[in-house]
Amino acid sequence: MPGMSSPAPGPAATPSAPSAPAPASKGRILVVDDDRLVLATVAHGLAQAGYEVIDADNGDDAILLAREHRPQLALLDIRMEGKSGFDVAATLRDAYRIPFMFLSAFSDEATVAEVQRLGALAYLVKPLDVGQIVPGVEAAFARIQAEPALTAPTQPPVRDSLADAVSLAVGILMHRHSLTRTAAFTRLQRLANELGISADKQAERLIGAVEELARSGE
Repeated sequence: MPGMSSPAPGPAATPSAPSAPAPASKGRILVVDDDRLVLATVAHGLAQAGYEVIDADNGDDAILLAREHRPQLALLDIRMEGKSGFDVAATLRDAYRIPFMFLSAFSDEATVAEVQRLGALAYLVKPLDVGQIVPGVEAAFARIQAEPALTAPTQPPVRDSLADAVSLAVGILMHRHSLTRTAAFTRLQRLANELGISADKQAERLIGAVEELARSGE
């Protein structure tokens, strides 16, 4: 019986070249502006410059995103409906130790004084294009790296104070349902009464639900 010939060897497989690793992010930044065109433009420009960008068009969502994602820096507009950039900055500073800078069209004496009092890393005055904003952001990150005391803690606080939770929940209701602060607090209290719990506990439940909704959309 004739022997079976071995098949001719085929061409050697060429190993595929390893794919280039994705460039590392320069840092995570929260951008907040109620002008959605400005927000989209700045967020896109910073992302193109190598930053991981989280964006919000109002102060209440900004605080929720800061709680969830712990950005290393926040770039805040000042004049916004509901919570102002100053309100957001104070919460980021006191509750989360997140450094911030402002981007605003206002440069009057009172605004500048409040910017300094809050301890902003920088104050950029509109109109500016992204090419002018990026160097300011890079300088702020350089300062954060040089001064460890400015860096946000790796572990979040166990829980914000109950007063902060109620204030944040009221702000969420104001934004979601176009309510005044008084009407929003009344709604929060009514919901708490219907469930037989305190306003503090209902505020915690509302914040938790919004955070869970944000996570489910990622």
